[in-house]
Amino acid sequence: MVALVLFLSLFAFLIFNVPVGIAIGLSSLAAIVTGGTMSNTFLVQQMIAGSDSFTLMAIPLFILAGELMAAGGVSRRILNVSNAFLGRITGGLAIVTVVVCMFFAAVSGSGPATVAAVGSMVVPSMLEKGYSKSFTLALIATAGSIGVIIPPSIPMVIYGSCTSTSISGLFMGGFVPGLLIGGILITLCYFYCKKQGWTGTDEHFSAKQKWRAVCDAKWALLNPFIILGGIYGGVFTPTEAAGVAAVYAFVCGVFIHRELDPKKLFFTIGNACNTTGTTMVIIGCATAFTKLLAIERIPNLVTNIILSVSTSKIVVLLLILALLLIVGCFMDTTPAMMVLAPILLPVALNFGLSAIHFGLIMVVGLAIGFITPPLGINLFVACRIGDAPLEIVCSGIIKFVIAMIFGLLLITFIPALSEFLPRVVLGI
Repeated sequence: MVALVLFLSLFAFLIFNVPVGIAIGLSSLAAIVTGGTMSNTFLVQQMIAGSDSFTLMAIPLFILAGELMAAGGVSRRILNVSNAFLGRITGGLAIVTVVVCMFFAAVSGSGPATVAAVGSMVVPSMLEKGYSKSFTLALIATAGSIGVIIPPSIPMVIYGSCTSTSISGLFMGGFVPGLLIGGILITLCYFYCKKQGWTGTDEHFSAKQKWRAVCDAKWALLNPFIILGGIYGGVFTPTEAAGVAAVYAFVCGVFIHRELDPKKLFFTIGNACNTTGTTMVIIGCATAFTKLLAIERIPNLVTNIILSVSTSKIVVLLLILALLLIVGCFMDTTPAMMVLAPILLPVALNFGLSAIHFGLIMVVGLAIGFITPPLGINLFVACRIGDAPLEIVCSGIIKFVIAMIFGLLLITFIPALSEFLPRVVLGI
């Protein structure tokens, strides 16, 4: 009965468009009241316990680092370097967009932040060069989803926190899947742009100009190596790395590039606080939700139900992928990860998958939710940037969704893509 109330009330609140974090909290409260075996203070206690975590401190710090990088001119310099080397290729601006999103993903750890930071620069240029608005906005929405696949990644931090999986191992495992997804999108852009007749830029960059662009962006290009190198070199933990990233972004924006004045800095920190506040409410409420799931033994029940459907590993994995894609349409990545990871991980382990491999499957599967209606956060960010209705973006998104699903299938059924680097480098 408690489990039934928990899920039915959550579904009802979401239908009535209650914010996801509040909906999870209210459904947990409804289940607590219905069960009658727990104190009404259980929800508050779990919210505090869920937020009081050294590991989760990485989330607000990575969010702040991403905002500071975008406002401090880092993403623009990365764009200039990519355009200098790749701009003349067929579909050059589209390919440059994907590459810049991949590089910015190694800083922000957030999909919507990547769309906002990169899209505000590339969308006007792509439209001016003759790219269709539907293709342009769909591309930046999709490429932005790489922000949570290439480390550092906020969903990976959440998955590691709620399943006790090595976050460093998840970060290391995310490199190849992230590069794979980026390569698939670049290939799609090349052939689609060739079909549409969208050529690269006519501007020729000499070796001297390319070198000048690299020198101008040296601090931006160095950032991922400092952060990720420090993690894998044992200099600092992923949480401490988030603090280093934020400080480094502040120093670059204020003292090196000098593009962050006090007014802009205040506005940037305000944006980061707004995003962090929303995220932490979701995490706190989701902690109570997942605790109730554990008390009611829902993970064991789901495992038994799935095993009763089929004992075939392929069939079970396809069912899990379908569930991730459906949930991603209606729920943000953070609460979906906290609710589903404790439920589905035992099923995956039962079929011989490693926790790291399954974590990457969940991250990529839920990342596709960034570009699928009705939630599709990246779609709405792209609409705002391009000043276009949702229908325009959705008309160009289908081919990108298919490409992302193809990448998800490769990551799911080729475990080495996720496990090779953690095994070789970290011995996990």
